[in-house]
Amino acid sequence: MALRLVADFDLGKDVLPWLRAQRAASEASETGSGGADVLENDYESLRVLNVERNGNIIYTYKDDKGNVIFGLYDCQTRQNELLYTFETDLQVFSCSVNSERTLLAASLVQSTKERKRNELQPGSKCLTLLVEIHPVNNVKVLKAVDSYIWVQFLYPHVESHPLPENHLLLISEEKYIEQLRIHVAQEDGNRVVIKNSGHLPRDRIAEDFVWAQWDMSEQRLYYIDLKKSRSILKCIQFYADESYNLMFEVPLDVSLSNSGFKLVNFGCDYHQDREKLSKHLTLCVFTNRTGSLCVCYSPKCASWEQITYSVFYIHKGHSKTFTTSLENVGSHVTKGITFLNLDYYVAVYLPGHFFHLLNVQHPDLICHSLFLTGNNEMIDMLPHCPLQSLSGSLVLDCCSGKLYRALLSQSSLLQLLQNTRLDCEKMAALHCALYCGQGTRFLEGQIIQWISENVSACHSFDLIQEFIIASSYWSVYSETSNMDKLLPHSSVLTWNTVLNFKGYWEKLNSNLEYVKYAKPHFHYNNIVVRREWHNLISEEKTGKRRSTAYVRTILDNAIKVISNLEARNLGPRLTPLLQEEDSHQRLLMGLMVSELKDHFLRHLQGVEKKKIEQMVLDYISKLLDLICHILETSWRKHNLHSCILHFNSRGSAAEFAVFHIMTRILEATKSLFLPLPPGFHTLHTILGVHCLPLHNLLHCIDSGVLLLTETAVVRLMKDLDNTEKNEKLKFSIILRLPPLIGQKICRLWDHPMSSNIISRNHVTRLLQNYKKQPRNSMIDKSSFSVEFLPLNYFIEILTDIESSNQALYPFEGHDNVDAEFVEEAALKHTTMLLGL
Repeated sequence: MALRLVADFDLGKDVLPWLRAQRAASEASETGSGGADVLENDYESLRVLNVERNGNIIYTYKDDKGNVIFGLYDCQTRQNELLYTFETDLQVFSCSVNSERTLLAASLVQSTKERKRNELQPGSKCLTLLVEIHPVNNVKVLKAVDSYIWVQFLYPHVESHPLPENHLLLISEEKYIEQLRIHVAQEDGNRVVIKNSGHLPRDRIAEDFVWAQWDMSEQRLYYIDLKKSRSILKCIQFYADESYNLMFEVPLDVSLSNSGFKLVNFGCDYHQDREKLSKHLTLCVFTNRTGSLCVCYSPKCASWEQITYSVFYIHKGHSKTFTTSLENVGSHVTKGITFLNLDYYVAVYLPGHFFHLLNVQHPDLICHSLFLTGNNEMIDMLPHCPLQSLSGSLVLDCCSGKLYRALLSQSSLLQLLQNTRLDCEKMAALHCALYCGQGTRFLEGQIIQWISENVSACHSFDLIQEFIIASSYWSVYSETSNMDKLLPHSSVLTWNTVLNFKGYWEKLNSNLEYVKYAKPHFHYNNIVVRREWHNLISEEKTGKRRSTAYVRTILDNAIKVISNLEARNLGPRLTPLLQEEDSHQRLLMGLMVSELKDHFLRHLQGVEKKKIEQMVLDYISKLLDLICHILETSWRKHNLHSCILHFNSRGSAAEFAVFHIMTRILEATKSLFLPLPPGFHTLHTILGVHCLPLHNLLHCIDSGVLLLTETAVVRLMKDLDNTEKNEKLKFSIILRLPPLIGQKICRLWDHPMSSNIISRNHVTRLLQNYKKQPRNSMIDKSSFSVEFLPLNYFIEILTDIESSNQALYPFEGHDNVDAEFVEEAALKHTTMLLGL
């Protein structure tokens, strides 16, 4: 299944054996069977009450005498501890323990019979008590009313030393929230007692609210009150210095006027009627470390034929509403919609019917969200009981007493990527799997293996391009909280401002400012790099290049990237990449380093320059490494050897498959103008010569699919002999080379064709500034090997120009190309044309 629930705690395994051991020790004289029967009855009443910020779990049960017993399971030491025993038959529905485990707050419901004889507060339905438990001492009645009261201690971040004051929230069914300040003192050694217990200072935090949620991890209180029939979401942040602030107010388009009273995550809500759960509205707030703030809402459901739910992406400034029709609606649909916080994602599911995975960081791209329906096994394997999503990815199943950590299953997502027919599901599964792996080599290897076998599996987007961009993004995502705004994650793109606070609130505020002012988006692109690269290449062709220091800096950047890339790869490479200069790709690489570094420096204020430089190197190295990895996987799969690096061999089906993969890689990187590993174009050309007929090969060169490098052409000239077929190939290649490289290559080919080209270039250079001068009409015929007046006259002119140039530029040489060479080449060419 896409969602994997890993049990962190189980009442039956982590608590019940301890209870049995405690009972066996205290009742050693009793028979084993009798003790076991009592313990089974104890287990029926055993249930979780609350999960505190530090992960400790409070539970309760009744012994055979009806006494209410409170216990605590320490998640760090995995030990149980008895906290307190009420020797009265009461029903507990809320409980909390302070961080030092010296105070216990509990709310209990009395039966009619107990109300009359209760010594603490006769006649009241609900008792809210504060107990000194280190050691067990006084009991103070905080509330004795006929309405329900929930309790929750605040947990400050500072836990290195006990605080002199504890803060306790009281949440009343009468729609108000109070904060009690409880001063404690140590007496007689370690004994902790409440000071001035007769009068505990209290603050009214909120009132007239209809819904509230507690975030135990971040110590935040969310609540909604109604103003003129409008639902206003508010948030209060509690701090370690015992202060608190109202952080924001934002209107929500939800109807809560007739919804009654609802609390979320104030312990386990056992008093609510579970039969009515499916028809009750569901609303919860989710946040994550990147500054996202989502409100998930599902209204009351009148029938099960259609389900509607909404997600408000507050950090993005918009919302989305989804409606789905249910198939095979039966009586088993009684649980209602469940929302789960999975950090970068929110999961929405209805057991047995659908599972919706929403990308909350990039909600504008629906193709990044996954929706599964019907009898999909990923849906059927999810729990059918109500789940309570706590802070982070913790999920509590109150019915079974299990605490899970909800994780996305990499194996299931890879299976979905491989098996689904829909492109949108492939994209969603790809991004979700990469999020789970976050740059792990093993996961990338599995995805690359599948891509190499299914490179044409997607029709609506480029699979290689999407993988390279997404995987590179996740490789540096954790370096800074703003990375999602600065780098592309895919190839396919009224609020009151939060006050100036640190941590989560600073990140949320950054998201909101981005929504308000980011036009155009901050995402990096290679437009500037493309323009500058073309300028440098044009300068190279004309021989007029700007400052050598500038170009040297760019090439030094490329050297740093390649060094960083090689440091990542410890083993030998199968493919001959990164072994040649390929100045064009190195220029592109170096320019991207320079531009991306400037981009980060503009938008990452406060981040060290050295860290930014390393992030840039890591990102570009990752891009190149993924390309190498894809090619290496295909190379290994088809069992290619180094012998294919020569032109004098014929192409095989395996070589054609690798050539096809390389062509797809080139297409993926070309539109984004991404650099390729030096040596890529040489290898691509070699495979193209092996696998393609001449006319197809030349078409690929002319259309830019194959880029001729000097290394590839030099090797071609040396490897191939001068058969008629090879001569035609060589001549066709030389004609397509840039002039400067073409001249260099011609000197390596001992052939009349190359001599003709060299001669033409030499004559062009000599005559480009030639001014006709009066000449003697008589020509000394004895100096020419052949008496052919037009040629003789032309050669004499060239000789004079060469002599003049030699007088002006005595140190300039031209590789032994002179008028005599031109004459010989002209005669050979004429002889060939005449067939002599």
